[in-house]
Amino acid sequence: MLAPATAVHALLFKREPRGAFGWIAVCVVAPVAGPVLYLFFGVNRTRSRAQRFSMPPLRSGERGSAITDLHPLPDDLPPTFGELARSGRALSRHALVGGNGVDVLFNGEQAYPAMLEAIERARERICLTTYILDSDRSGRAFCEALARAAGRGVDVRVLIDGVGEWYSRPRASRRLRRAGVRIARFLPPRLIPPSLSINLRNHHKILTVDDRVGFTGGMNISDRHCVDDPGRAQPTADVHFRLSGPVVGQLCQEFHRTWEFATGEVAGYRPSATRGDGVVICRTLTDGPDEDLDRMTMLLSAAIASANDSIRVMTPYFLPPRELIGALQAAAVRGIDVHVVLPEASNLRFVDWATRNMLWEMLFRGVRVSYQPAPFNHGKLFVVDDFYSLVGSANWDPRSLRLNFELQVEAYDAGLAHQLTERIEQAAAAGRAVSLEEVDCRSFAARLRDAACWLFSPYL
Repeated sequence: MLAPATAVHALLFKREPRGAFGWIAVCVVAPVAGPVLYLFFGVNRTRSRAQRFSMPPLRSGERGSAITDLHPLPDDLPPTFGELARSGRALSRHALVGGNGVDVLFNGEQAYPAMLEAIERARERICLTTYILDSDRSGRAFCEALARAAGRGVDVRVLIDGVGEWYSRPRASRRLRRAGVRIARFLPPRLIPPSLSINLRNHHKILTVDDRVGFTGGMNISDRHCVDDPGRAQPTADVHFRLSGPVVGQLCQEFHRTWEFATGEVAGYRPSATRGDGVVICRTLTDGPDEDLDRMTMLLSAAIASANDSIRVMTPYFLPPRELIGALQAAAVRGIDVHVVLPEASNLRFVDWATRNMLWEMLFRGVRVSYQPAPFNHGKLFVVDDFYSLVGSANWDPRSLRLNFELQVEAYDAGLAHQLTERIEQAAAAGRAVSLEEVDCRSFAARLRDAACWLFSPYL
């Protein structure tokens, strides 16, 4: 009876026919081993566990991966981007807001001084969430600045991912707690009751100060992002963003939403609706394995479909789902200049090998792919038609798009998009183009290794 019951479960809950058919076949051929294998490898525990720990909504009208309570679009939005803006409106709990300022900060040399200066100027509140807060020189500088702020009466709250904090010893959370800073951990591993999950990680990077200035992007807090340090053995380039205007209130809301999830404290935060003096139209969007599942994939698909001229992608890890592969191929086939820029070698070689196994189908349809040289670039940038930009914490891989909690910011502005496009093209020009011939001429051993890594790409 176990094998038929397992086959029925696969039939009802598997999203793809091939997956359902494969597991049913395994149960038929191996009626004892098949159900056991399905129990360990076929059941999507990530989604069900995430829904049990689902973050509190900010507003009513959320239904699965769509928002039914829609905000009006700003009047100054170019009409050519109206369809894309409506797609984002249906996927984000936040409104598109104008009057924002966005400054691009490259590497720790630019980002950390700006962030520390904002912390030193804080008078009311500081909210910081990050995946990794190292205990090295950069991490200590942040801990000391946060402790000083708390000492002068600022409401300082720091949220660190419960797995990310183990990347560094001693843990920064202990240092902050001893200094009187309010600290919380996102789903930390524990023995009683047992809880250990490599997935369901909080990948958000948010710093807001007095609700007036915010920082977000893909950068953790670590010396490794200070690439100009000659003594750094394996530096990691990255990009971060300083924001001003009403979008900062959206970052604050998302921080408090995650803080409530991690601590159980209901903050009751309400952002200011004051329009800033910037020119960028922005909106914050989250993605995760709870009710936010697939929102980023749908937004990226909509943005790719809206392109009329060019698409630029920079990401450290490139293992997109089939729908995004198809969308990029379709864009290239209809004459859009699609350029994907990847690191020559990332910090995860098995991901590089898995990526190489699927690059041929991108190149075959006319998608340009370039490798950028060392140092390893951890930046995540997406630009369409030199006007629309999407920046934040999400990579183009299953871990970001399906397994972790991510945060992105949409930006409608030609000046910002041009600056990011220029950065992407400079990185590509410093490296080399990847050809279809290069991918096809890999040795049999390399192809076998790459294909084996690709087979496990849903878990990388």
